[in-house]
Amino acid sequence: MQPTHENDFTLNGMLTVALELAKGSWKIALHDGRRSKPAIHTVKHEQAAGRLAEAVAVIDAIRREWRLGNSARVVVVYEAGQDGFWIERALRGRGHEVLVVDPASIPVERHARRAKTDRLDALRLLTALRGWLRGERDRMQVVRVPAPQAEAHRHLARERGQLQKEIGQHRDRLRKLLRTVGCWDEVDGTLAARLARGEVTCHDGSALPAPLRTRLERECERLALAHRQLEAVETAMSEQLPGEVRARIGHLQQLKGVGQVGATRLVLELFWRAFENRRQVGSCVGLVPQPYDSGESRVDQGISKQGNRRVRALLIEMAWMWLRYQPASALSTWFAQRTQASGPNKRGRRIAIVAVARRLSIALWRYLEDGVLPAGAVKKAP
Repeated sequence: MQPTHENDFTLNGMLTVALELAKGSWKIALHDGRRSKPAIHTVKHEQAAGRLAEAVAVIDAIRREWRLGNSARVVVVYEAGQDGFWIERALRGRGHEVLVVDPASIPVERHARRAKTDRLDALRLLTALRGWLRGERDRMQVVRVPAPQAEAHRHLARERGQLQKEIGQHRDRLRKLLRTVGCWDEVDGTLAARLARGEVTCHDGSALPAPLRTRLERECERLALAHRQLEAVETAMSEQLPGEVRARIGHLQQLKGVGQVGATRLVLELFWRAFENRRQVGSCVGLVPQPYDSGESRVDQGISKQGNRRVRALLIEMAWMWLRYQPASALSTWFAQRTQASGPNKRGRRIAIVAVARRLSIALWRYLEDGVLPAGAVKKAP
């Protein structure tokens, strides 16, 4: 949630709070703009609900001590991390304004050796918050907080991706174990049954060593479990996703080169939020250039790699599929023109495909929001 910014805004009488989250304790820095130094408190309750209650009690006590009144505006900030967004939702439910910020966007000292403690981090975060509220928006970058339902749906897509990765790892491990004894049999769904019947042998036809056979059987059991869980997740996705989300996924799937997995991940991971322009789309996926130009020093740092790394990797894969299944599209034509001069230069193609991925994300966003078909693209046959 982003508070409305007004030009005639004053920080006096407003309580600004910074939370520095750690496993053992939270540091709380508070300031109202009328004191020379902020207040620092520590809460150490072992349970999440208890620690949050202690933090709320500190905020209420400071507000009474500083005579701010119950109507005083309270703005809380903390860094995005492993605690997710439950703190934001809990504090917002108590009437506070909460900002979740990107930790990498907070400016730090550039000394060779700088002091770093939880207390100093809380104070630095508090200073960044007060500057941001005064209109200095380069002090920090605020993270968009997804709705609870949108965040819950991500788990289905991410678990499916994790299970697919585990299945590949199990298959690869089985194949490598068999090759240690010269067995080049295919690793398919019948491997467990063939192991039970003793049909899998060494290179000379002898039986597998007993420890190796036992390990292979256990690996097959884990592979079968991963397959069953993957089927359960795919069934849950078809049943639990709202109709509007399924409609957007189906709309993306109409394009050649966009499959069910890619469309589902894009809708759940990227297109759950509203973008105002194409620059926001490119910045969100981290596929924009990051310049370094200072004096005579000019360094090509590549892309920024900010935002969702899962979406960024997915878009690179989808860009290659787009070139294959949409050869007549404007994006594919642009890629061919940019790379034909370099010939078989693989590095040039890898650089150009990043630009294709960024343009593809913008084209798919326009296709979803406004129904604008990407230039030269074709849909799948009904």
